[in-house]
Amino acid sequence: MIQRILPLVAILSLSGCALTQQATPVAADNSETVAAIKSMETNLDTRLDGMETKIETQNDYISTLEKELSNVSEELSLVRTEQTKIQMSIKQATNKKARLVQMPVSLQTQSLKDTIILGAIENVEIADIKQVFTARIDTGATTSSLNAVDLQEFERNGTQWVRFHLVAQNKKAETDELEWITAPVIRNVKIRQSTNEEAERRPVVELWIKLGAIHEKVQFTLADRSHMTHSILLGREFIQDIAVVDVSKEFVQSKK
Repeated sequence: MIQRILPLVAILSLSGCALTQQATPVAADNSETVAAIKSMETNLDTRLDGMETKIETQNDYISTLEKELSNVSEELSLVRTEQTKIQMSIKQATNKKARLVQMPVSLQTQSLKDTIILGAIENVEIADIKQVFTARIDTGATTSSLNAVDLQEFERNGTQWVRFHLVAQNKKAETDELEWITAPVIRNVKIRQSTNEEAERRPVVELWIKLGAIHEKVQFTLADRSHMTHSILLGREFIQDIAVVDVSKEFVQSKK
């Protein structure tokens, strides 16, 4: 009996040794696998973090593009609105021009007939002294002026006044023979001559004049026109809306 049991015990002992020897490598293999898995998980986490960062950056960029696109859309809308306004203005101007072009010839002729034609030189009567002087009609000058000599300024009732003599350029007269022109000063202007850097103050007065059928009150700047050919200069403010000038003619509305 013992002889039968001994071989079995020997076999079992050998089997136990073999199993013990195989258990150690399996445990080692499991440890390496776990380490590899953890490494892979770490790599995946790193990659996921990187992808999330890129996605956030792309989202920010997309948001910026959307804002810029919205701004462009608003600007485009404004441009279209302005374009519509310009087109409407052009259309209105075209229609207005068409209406002007379609004005009957008879009305145009009548308008020209009502306009007073002045020559480049005309005789003008100063109502205050009832004397006639030769005047130059100058469309290049804005204001009118006359040759004021012996100019004196004084105050009357708290208001600035002036008196002066007006002398015809082609006549010589003694001071005793001249009549004073007296008028209130409506304002003062400063004029700078090309030969003088400092501006010169000059008074402005209103005088009634008569030129043919024209009887108007004119604002004159009192100036020294002794070096000029004509004592009186009538500028654009005088002829505006009432007359046109034919520079090729003289004394159209007055006698020479």
